[in-house]
Amino acid sequence: MYKHVLVPVSFEEDRDVAGALKIARHLAGADGRITILHVMEQIPSYAISYMPPEYLSESRAAIGNELSKLAAEVPNAQGLVIDGHSGRSILDWAGENAVDCIVIASHRRGMQALLLGSTASQVVRHAACAVHVIR
Repeated sequence: MYKHVLVPVSFEEDRDVAGALKIARHLAGADGRITILHVMEQIPSYAISYMPPEYLSESRAAIGNELSKLAAEVPNAQGLVIDGHSGRSILDWAGENAVDCIVIASHRRGMQALLLGSTASQVVRHAACAVHVIR
């Protein structure tokens, strides 16, 4: 069993967060902890100028609430929102927080099923710990 399992999540349609959490629970066992992580990528300055000033803070709060709901359903879990580039931030956070397994979803089904998503691919190639990829 792993001591600290990281589950990076995005809130795109067709993402199977429940499946990733089920696997994470199994891999963490009764004593392991689980961090459900969402990385908020920076919005380009040309785009952010067209959004209401409160957009970022409200988005962050909404995502934080969703992560809290997910974490409340999983023993020894916490939800966390960080800023940065998805792949690099997941790897950095995992390295700084003694993560020994990352459970990450690959691309959606269909033609893209032949490929890992760019974030999942980066995590698989560069993680210093075990990575469990969910299709």
